Amino acid sequence: QVQLVESGGGLVQPGGSLRLSCAASAHIFSAMTMGWYRQDPGMQREWVASIPPTGVTYYADSGRGRYTITRDYAKNTVHLQMDSLIPEDTAVYYCNVRRPGSGSYKLERGFWGQGTQVTVSS
Repeated sequence: QVQLVESGGGLVQPGGSLRLSCAASAHIFSAMTMGWYRQDPGMQREWVASIPPTGVTYYADSGRGRYTITRDYAKNTVHLQMDSLIPEDTAVYYCNVRRPGSGSYKLERGFWGQGTQVTVSS
């Protein structure tokens, strides 16, 4: 059974920072690609960032230069550090786990967390 538990969302002012965390089941974490996606109401879920077991990081244009994805193997946790936040970053953020090599990160594959709300507003 795959379990993903997200935390760290909230309300932040423009220009501020948030750090999202996702704790995964230990038996899957080390061999799987971890990622973050986000979804605005009425919009399709979009890919944000991914980190496969190699540790190489990949980012969508929307967050490149402002977001940093990392994984902590000791704690089976993936983080998304979000800096210089803008109102357009407001969305529900979802943690994702998928098999390496399962296609484009823009395709929705694998398993999902319950989502955590991020609101950027003054």
